[in-house]
Amino acid sequence: MKNTQIFGLRPVIEAIEAGKTIDKIFIQKGLSGTLFTELNTLISQQKLPCSYVPVEKLQRLTRGNHQGVVVLLSPVEFVPLEELVLSTIESGKVPLLLILDHLSDVRNIGAIIRTAECTGVSGIILPKQGSASIGEDMVKTSAGAIFNIPLCKVDNLIDTIYYLQGSGIKVIGATEKASSLVYQLNLTEPLAIVMGAEDTGISKGVLKVLDERAKLPIQGEISSLNVSVACGAFLYEVVRQRLNGQ
Repeated sequence: MKNTQIFGLRPVIEAIEAGKTIDKIFIQKGLSGTLFTELNTLISQQKLPCSYVPVEKLQRLTRGNHQGVVVLLSPVEFVPLEELVLSTIESGKVPLLLILDHLSDVRNIGAIIRTAECTGVSGIILPKQGSASIGEDMVKTSAGAIFNIPLCKVDNLIDTIYYLQGSGIKVIGATEKASSLVYQLNLTEPLAIVMGAEDTGISKGVLKVLDERAKLPIQGEISSLNVSVACGAFLYEVVRQRLNGQ
């Protein structure tokens, strides 16, 4: 299974107007003209994820006559944030959400999705801009779990965190900058866990609006874990506490 590609200005415009689930839009830098203006207006109106790239990038993506634009369609449908939160609260289970703060490695995200599905995560939230494309490698790494767990793409992570907090969901960041170990926190209440990008961690703006921060103890010389491994450790501590009623 591969990301379905659509290329060419008119086909891309028609795909957007038809409501196709779009994962990424790549537009050639310096593109202009009437159809480009029409496309750009649609992208702005619908707040679609878009990157302006050199023509060489488009040529690597497709051998067709791309006319300066290539779209990758997502193999999964995205759930609106409000719908995800409402269905999670109404499910009767204690909410457990994941927020992935601009992770760029498809295999890391795939591994996280697999672990999330195994640990009963209610849904995964990603930013529209700056996250890895959802395609064949991510689906394979998730072992198909990507089709069993709701995914939500949002415009702004900080606004999303405020919305979750207003809905009674505590937001905790997994970061080595924390003073508390994850084992010292109460993880039995409605919860969202933020995992930061592979190289930079949780972004500064997001760190400022968290309810709490937590870290894992590191016993070796290397100062940090792979993000998917760290996420698994956090999620299974949530499972342990909730099973024990702690």
